[in-house]
Amino acid sequence: MPTTPSLQRIVDLFGSAPKDLRLQALLEYSRKVPALPERYADHPELLEQVPECQTPFFLATEVDDDQRVSLHFQVPPEAPTTRGFAGILYSGLNGATAEEILETPDDFYMKMGLGEAISSLRLRGMGAILGRLKRQVKRQVAARGGSKGGAPVA
Repeated sequence: MPTTPSLQRIVDLFGSAPKDLRLQALLEYSRKVPALPERYADHPELLEQVPECQTPFFLATEVDDDQRVSLHFQVPPEAPTTRGFAGILYSGLNGATAEEILETPDDFYMKMGLGEAISSLRLRGMGAILGRLKRQVKRQVAARGGSKGGAPVA
């Protein structure tokens, strides 16, 4: 079960949608990926590539003092399904706590019925994107000495 109410709503929406509408909904989410802030657009080397993804996909996460996470993605518009997954991540997890993101099930997107709408290769890419995102959050939390209360986040 996803760890944020907004991600749960998205999972429920997709899971209850007829098979033929899931791909259309995924394409709608491709429009929800905001443009990169200037600090990343001007310095793409600050973004991490997800090489397991068929599409050139880059991401950056920022964990603030309150353990809230900001997500930044660069994915070409010519890759609408991958961009749609980025839109889902952004809509469901941007602003969530580091703990919520780290507790997000690695295969949450399978409960959305996406396995019926896109290829297994694309699904593996989605898993890799979420994995990289979580690794970045985990590294930043560790660099800050754990969670706000002093206990490290696993």
